[in-house]
Amino acid sequence: MPELPEVEVTRRGLAPHLAGRVISAVEVRQPQLRWPVPKAVLSLAGRTVRGVTRRGKYLLVDCGDGHLILHLGMSGSLRVIPPGTPAEKHDHFDLVLGDRVLRLRDPRRFGAVLWTSDAVETHPLLAGLGVEPLSQALNATRLYQLTRGYRTAIKLFLMDGRRIVGVGNIYASESLFRAGIDPRKPAKRTTPEGAMKLAKAIKDTLRAAIKAGGSTLRDFVGAEGNAGYMQNRFWVYDRAGKPCRRCRTPIKRIVQGQRSTYFCPRCQK
Repeated sequence: MPELPEVEVTRRGLAPHLAGRVISAVEVRQPQLRWPVPKAVLSLAGRTVRGVTRRGKYLLVDCGDGHLILHLGMSGSLRVIPPGTPAEKHDHFDLVLGDRVLRLRDPRRFGAVLWTSDAVETHPLLAGLGVEPLSQALNATRLYQLTRGYRTAIKLFLMDGRRIVGVGNIYASESLFRAGIDPRKPAKRTTPEGAMKLAKAIKDTLRAAIKAGGSTLRDFVGAEGNAGYMQNRFWVYDRAGKPCRRCRTPIKRIVQGQRSTYFCPRCQK
């Protein structure tokens, strides 16, 4: 599933192609994605795109009087292509902007195309999201406060979008390695020093992934069709049995919350 860096890479790729453009047409080929595509989406022609922002893993296309809310699901991608490009089997949605088209390809149909004319931050999918990990709001003090009384493992804490949004399975493992924290450690045992290291590690990990164009493990490509290469730089993720890049101890794999967790038993305490 595309995680925050992949969504941010997509946003940065899309923004220059969409901002300031007038929507000339909309085509919905598959109205039933993760949720039904609202009929209001078909009436967007004539609106001007003011910009593209992100909240967690949701892309928000500002159309002035409302927002188009897009989600890539598990295997979706958004591409900017020339008009007239033939649609393939899994190309479910087009936003036509004159001489360019924003196209959603989603083989598994777990993505989303939604619309809200209300304040976008109040939308049910966004209202309960936690702090943005790359924002100034996530600092050592805030992270320490968030972990108080949280008994579950720190890895699962990082993946709880109600507290910190967008740190998915891959980057939670990578961040904990950078911080030297065992993923099984109860979140409530995080010390102020540990919170400082972890807050920095989260930001450093996500920024490195964005710079690398995200991670391409299966289907992800950016807005211009380019694959990311962060997977070539993983410290621990998907490296079970391979030597730690720091100490040469074999990387271990365990299952937490039905997801694979990777860590170095020597470097992470």
